[in-house]
Amino acid sequence: MTEKQRVWDVPIRLFHWLLAGLIAFSWWSAENHHGDWHLWSGFGILTLLLFRILWGFFGSSTARFASFVRGPASVFAYLRGEWRGIGHSPLGALSVVAMLLAVAVQVGLGLVSQDEDGLVAGPLADLVGLDLSEQATDLHESFFYVLLGLIVLHLAALAYYRLVRRKDLISPMITGRAGAQGFEGMRPGKWWAALLCLAAAIAITRWIVGGAPPFGG
Repeated sequence: MTEKQRVWDVPIRLFHWLLAGLIAFSWWSAENHHGDWHLWSGFGILTLLLFRILWGFFGSSTARFASFVRGPASVFAYLRGEWRGIGHSPLGALSVVAMLLAVAVQVGLGLVSQDEDGLVAGPLADLVGLDLSEQATDLHESFFYVLLGLIVLHLAALAYYRLVRRKDLISPMITGRAGAQGFEGMRPGKWWAALLCLAAAIAITRWIVGGAPPFGG
């Protein structure tokens, strides 16, 4: 029987499921014209994104970007079946980076967008002017389909691994453990580091929500 090793820490698992839930809620709130709820959902996503970036430098071994962001050679080696390890595979790492970048673009566009009546606006809309804000609004709506495409690819990859390669990638994101015989498990990050990263993410989000005033201003 393959030994179960710790692969994903609690912060990564919470980030994953909260992000999925907030993206779904953001879509629902926009479709049903709940502008205020959509804004607050976006602020929540921004906080999660900032936390994930910080945790990518100070978190557990499998959460750190340095542990899974690799060059093309690693991707080709993985496609040839030569990669062995735990956490994100080189190909999976590309998916993670693409998803984080797409979410960052979508949130960034939302921060400078405003509706046609100007009743609901991102906190940074005044910094770019009305014309750019209107363009950002259109891009914000259109770019969601790019993000949706990445989500569909992610779900398709999960289905492929489950049905074709007989590898369950969902359960480890729930339990934190997966079969990894012959490999050392995840080296967890410090709980206080997670709290500091969360506090920093909340502080930066609050600064942005306040209109990103100049420091000391």
